[in-house]
Amino acid sequence: MNELKAIKGNIVAPDKVYFDHYLVYKNDEIVAIEEHVTGDTDVLDASGKYVLPGAVDAHVHCYSALSEGFEAATRSAAGGGVTTIVEMPYDADKLICNEKVFKEKIELLEKEAVVDVALLATIAPENGLDQIPLLSKAGACGFKISLFNTHPVRFPKIDEGILEDAFQLTRKAGRPISVHAETDSIVRKNIERYQDLGVNNPIAHCWSRPKLAESTAALTILEMAYQLKAKAHLHHTTFPHVFDLVEEYKDRGANVTAETCTHYLVFSEDDMERLGAKGKINPPLRPEKDRLGLWKMLEEGNIDMVTSDHAPWPIEAKQHENIFENSSGAPGVEVLLPILYSEGVAKGRISLNRLVKLISEYPAERFGLGHRKGKLASGYDADFVVLDPNQDVVVKAKDMHSNADWSPYEDMQLQGKIESTYLRGKAIYDGDKVYGEKGYGKYIPAQFGGENSDGFQH
Repeated sequence: MNELKAIKGNIVAPDKVYFDHYLVYKNDEIVAIEEHVTGDTDVLDASGKYVLPGAVDAHVHCYSALSEGFEAATRSAAGGGVTTIVEMPYDADKLICNEKVFKEKIELLEKEAVVDVALLATIAPENGLDQIPLLSKAGACGFKISLFNTHPVRFPKIDEGILEDAFQLTRKAGRPISVHAETDSIVRKNIERYQDLGVNNPIAHCWSRPKLAESTAALTILEMAYQLKAKAHLHHTTFPHVFDLVEEYKDRGANVTAETCTHYLVFSEDDMERLGAKGKINPPLRPEKDRLGLWKMLEEGNIDMVTSDHAPWPIEAKQHENIFENSSGAPGVEVLLPILYSEGVAKGRISLNRLVKLISEYPAERFGLGHRKGKLASGYDADFVVLDPNQDVVVKAKDMHSNADWSPYEDMQLQGKIESTYLRGKAIYDGDKVYGEKGYGKYIPAQFGGENSDGFQH
């Protein structure tokens, strides 16, 4: 029996699209991209459709709401063509900041996950630095910290003095420190200023977290990474000026990257009145000129990656009359790839190759997964997605696989439909139903090259 399999279609490789070619794979690994295959190869026909690498969503919260968990979040990922997620370390019931809880989370994901998972760790606000080498050895793909004190136990601010020492330790391990960049004191002052306006006035949330809070925090991180010769990554960056700062520091030789998220590309603060608490996200939605500016930066290649910041709160957490009393975040992993294709590729803003760099290749490389994830190339995992560019879909929460059961993107019409998702050569989604089994997803330990290794070419 010939073990070779292939899928025929328009294969989106790292630097070109191979039209009417075959992606050949054996078991769980890609063998080659070929113009022809032998007659006894088992062929799936996706002619006229795109075959893309599985997306790598570098910003997913599976346990901010315990009602979600690995199973629901990764089923949602599979339904959106995401074959690997990078899971955040801020669970509702614990901080993933030491070797014991980190390894317990690995055991949990290998029982529950439908797609593959890499894990960020974090740093305890006190006496946590000694865990950095241990967590790195266990395969943590980086260390996420916040300069805003979301919650003193579950999601604490890490003081700059501790962060200086942390950067020196993560540099030795070759890991990035990834950051929620908002200056705590600026946000606190503005929440006090605007919280009384938050009743029936959702945009007060946006006013309470000004762009100044984000840019000053970003500058702190960029300067630390530069001075200490360490890696840093800025999560959920919301407006072009911060990306300009990132580019300036790259030009100086700093090893820094930044992401934006689908909600900042689709929505602006003008949508807050319509969305209400469903649009409450930290950092907040920005003015329309910033949304359009992000698309321009994507077109010009000045944004490193796009993520979902999947935060699937139950709807009950979004129903308070005062905007400030609602949880922040929204489900999104299932629409990351569809939105970037529809709003980006189909509208001529970005190319297909740029798309897969933004949501597959670059996030995999930055978080130590680039040895096996993010590309359709020989030796890589056979993670791929079939997308039909000629079908339209309408986003409906009832059709999605997260336990949140709501979406800020409800009724949005998208061009292009994901017809199937394959993880390590196995079909896990058929365009309608996720039939990947929990436990098929695996923990992917990060691999970096050592002290201050780059692993990322922009």
